[in-house]
Amino acid sequence: MGNGKRLSARKRLREHFLSNVGHVMDSAELREVSGDISEWARRVRELRSEEGYQILTHNDRSELKPGQYLLLDPTPQPAFERTISKEIRAYVLDRNGYTCQMCGAVAGEKHPYSPGRKTRLHIGHIIDKSQGGTDDASNLRAQCSICNEGAANLTLDRPSVEKLLIQIRRAKNDDQIEVMKWLLTKFRQLAKDLMDDR
Repeated sequence: MGNGKRLSARKRLREHFLSNVGHVMDSAELREVSGDISEWARRVRELRSEEGYQILTHNDRSELKPGQYLLLDPTPQPAFERTISKEIRAYVLDRNGYTCQMCGAVAGEKHPYSPGRKTRLHIGHIIDKSQGGTDDASNLRAQCSICNEGAANLTLDRPSVEKLLIQIRRAKNDDQIEVMKWLLTKFRQLAKDLMDDR
């Protein structure tokens, strides 16, 4: 049933874009057209990456604002093939510690920016395929569905150790304790070995 809903949302979005060629549309309009599904932006990206529709955003045109979309030509260009194997997906998720590389959300846990949702991870491109990126593992990263919806080819740098320590030192004691608990859970064996060495 979920698959049928996804296809129908994509179909509704495709028809809306095709009947509004040359007109700027915003995210609220497209979300409504999709049937108000949470992953409407993913369906728009599928129209671009899988079906080849040249849907422009502020990353493609400076006069477009974030959240605005524009289809100039109703004829799709050759679409990219999905070439990321299950093995590469598993490798990237494992390499990234099953953690979103943009916001730090962990797979299966409550999402920090949307507490009503559990974190679901996807594989995203660091450099988008539309900008010449590849499906090599070095160009892939784990992204949660929320960051994936709004990524728009944005690349965020990982915080340095110094910046992390500054943030932890500035945090309240209760929050520092939560960080310590998380680190102890993640590195349980290493913490045990360090204590045994004393």
